[in-house]
Amino acid sequence: MMAGPYLIGIDCGTQSAKVVVYDAVGAAVARGQHSLRPMSRPRHGVAVHPGDDLWESIASASRQAMAAFAGDPADIVAIGLCPIRCCKAFLRADGSLAEPVISWMDDRAYQPYVPDTAEAVYATTSSGYLAHRFTGEFKDTAANNIALQWPIDTDTWQWSNDPALYAEFGVTREMLLDLQMPGDTIGRLTAEAAAATGIPAGVPVVATANDKAVEMLGAGALGETTALVSLGTYIAAMVPGRENHTAPVNFWTNFACIPNRYLYESSGVRRGMWTLTWFLDLLGPEFAASAAGLGMSREDYIEREATGLPAGSDGLMTVLDWLAPTDKPFRKGVMLGFDARHTRGHVYRSILEAIALTMKSHVDAMCTELGIALDEIVVSGGGSHSPLFMHIFADVFGIPASRSIDGGGASLGAAICAAAAAGVYPDIETAAAHMAPTRESFDPDVDNGSMYRRMNETVYHDIRDATDAVFERSYPIFH
Repeated sequence: MMAGPYLIGIDCGTQSAKVVVYDAVGAAVARGQHSLRPMSRPRHGVAVHPGDDLWESIASASRQAMAAFAGDPADIVAIGLCPIRCCKAFLRADGSLAEPVISWMDDRAYQPYVPDTAEAVYATTSSGYLAHRFTGEFKDTAANNIALQWPIDTDTWQWSNDPALYAEFGVTREMLLDLQMPGDTIGRLTAEAAAATGIPAGVPVVATANDKAVEMLGAGALGETTALVSLGTYIAAMVPGRENHTAPVNFWTNFACIPNRYLYESSGVRRGMWTLTWFLDLLGPEFAASAAGLGMSREDYIEREATGLPAGSDGLMTVLDWLAPTDKPFRKGVMLGFDARHTRGHVYRSILEAIALTMKSHVDAMCTELGIALDEIVVSGGGSHSPLFMHIFADVFGIPASRSIDGGGASLGAAICAAAAAGVYPDIETAAAHMAPTRESFDPDVDNGSMYRRMNETVYHDIRDATDAVFERSYPIFH
C-alpha cells in the first residue's frame, strides 16, 4: 500500500479535463482525463460550453483517477481546483447554471453582458461556478478575476469600491461571489459532489488562480528572468514579478498563483495548438491509420517527416490568425511561399516555426518594456513533448529552452496550492520547491538561430502589414 498524504490537482482547459492524484513530492500516482464536447457556436462571436460540460467532464476524469488510485482514499488531504480562465458563468440562486458557461472565445466574455433573465442571480468565473459544484459555497479565487472582465482592484485583490466600474461591467456587488486568495480553502467536498466524482466527501477544496498562473507554478518557473511559454489552445508567455504595472503597453499584468505577486503576460496566439490539430485533422483518416499502423501518434508520425527539413521550411511561412483578434476581425490565417518542394511535413514545421517566431516577437516587446533579459524559457503543455518543437524554440529565442521531464503543468500547480492549504508544506513557495518536476534543457543551434533572425527581421515580422489591407477588403464579402 502506498503512503500518503495525497493531493488532487484538477486542470480543466478548453479541450479536456485532467484530474491527477499526487504524492507529497509531486509524483503522479493516478490520472484521469475526459475530453470536453465541441464548443457550441450558434452564431458569429458566440462560443459556449454546451450543457453542463465543464462539471460533467471533471466528474468523469475524477472517477477515472480514483479508479486508478491504489492508495487509501482517507489519505487524500486536499483538492486544488483550476479551470480555464476568462470564462463567464451566470448562476441561479441555487448555484445551477442560468445559461451555459461563456467561453473565453466568446465576444461577450469581454463585454458588459448579463443574461436578460431574473434567474441570473450570480455572475462569476468558471472557477467560482465549479467551486460551488464542489463545495456548495459561493466563493471564488481573486486570482481568476481579471480587470478586463470584472470590477476588481488589482492592488488589493478584492472587489473595487468604484461604482463606475460596476456600471461599466453591467453587474452589481450583490451578484459577485466572495473572493479568496490562492491557497485558501473554499470549503469541503459535498456528499453530492463526492458521489459524482468518487472523491471522499469532506476533503477540503482549495482556491488556486487563473490557469496560466497555476501552470507556471506547476512548471517550477519562478525566477524573474525565466519566461514560461504555455502551449495551449491559447498560447501565452509569462514572467513573474512583484509590481502591479497598471498601464503597460506590450503586456498585461495578471495575478500570480502566490498571493500578492503578479505575472506579466505578453500578447499570445489564439487557437495556437488548435491550429496543429486542425491541420492533422485535414490529413484525414488514412493518415491517422498509417500512423496507428506503425504504433505512432499522428504528431509523432508527421514530426518524423518534419524533423529533417531545414530551418525556415524552405521558405514556407505561416501567420497564425485562425481566430482573428477582436480589434481586427478581418484578419485570416496565412500560409505563403509554396513551391514544388513543399510537403505536409513542411506545413507542419511551418506552423511550429510560426508559433515560436510570433511568441519571440511578443516576448521581446514585453521584456524590453520591463527592462529585463531572459536567460531561459520553460515550455509547457502538450507541444513540449515534441523534441523538434523544443529545438525550434531554443533556436528562435537563442537561449536554452526547458521542459518538465515528467508531469508538471496546471494539475501539479493546483496540487501545490492544495499542499500548502493542507499544511503539508508551510506555504506555496515551499511546496513548489519540493513538488515541481525536474527539467530537460535544449540548447540553441547557432546556424538555425541565424536563419530565424534573418527570416524574422527581413520578412516574417512584416507579413501582416502586407496582408491586412487585402483581408480588410475581402471581409465584407466573406464575413
